[in-house]
Amino acid sequence: MSQKISEEELIDGCLSGTWAFQQMLYKQYASKMLTVCMRYTHSRFEAEDILQEGFILVFEKLAQFKKQGSFEGWIRKIMVNKAIEHYRKSAAVYPVIDVADVENVISVEDVTSQINANELLKMIQELPPMYKMVFNLYAFEGMTHKEIAEKLGIAEGTSKSNLSDARTLLKKKITRNILIAELYDERKAYK
Repeated sequence: MSQKISEEELIDGCLSGTWAFQQMLYKQYASKMLTVCMRYTHSRFEAEDILQEGFILVFEKLAQFKKQGSFEGWIRKIMVNKAIEHYRKSAAVYPVIDVADVENVISVEDVTSQINANELLKMIQELPPMYKMVFNLYAFEGMTHKEIAEKLGIAEGTSKSNLSDARTLLKKKITRNILIAELYDERKAYK
């Protein structure tokens, strides 16, 4: 199978139970989906667990894919749902913060243009679990606060508050990293 095959052929091959097609599907999407999973976890190890569980579900539910819309988007949705499931299993350990309805005007996007993707991913991973979950669902998955509240079983105001707090923490982390980099550059210039 050295020639390029279409997405439909890949799906049909997987549905037929052919291991080579399943392996090709995994190889084609695993790195992108690992990045998605890592945004929701504290470690690569956790993300890899979610990725593996997600791909098991992808292969189990593949017959349900209607071949309409984005196949990658369908896989991504499975990975995000697995991440949410993982979060819920460990949620008892972490308190849910329910604060008044707050809209934040801080623009993380302006500051993030000054750092690279790996640095930002690490900062997102360091957020408290609920902040990280809400931030990812809002910023990367495009969910509304109402959808997030329903998905996580929290109040809509809690979702807004947690997003605001996540942005504030990220802005502080980003600003600190930029200042550290600038100090390093200044010291380097004097040598």
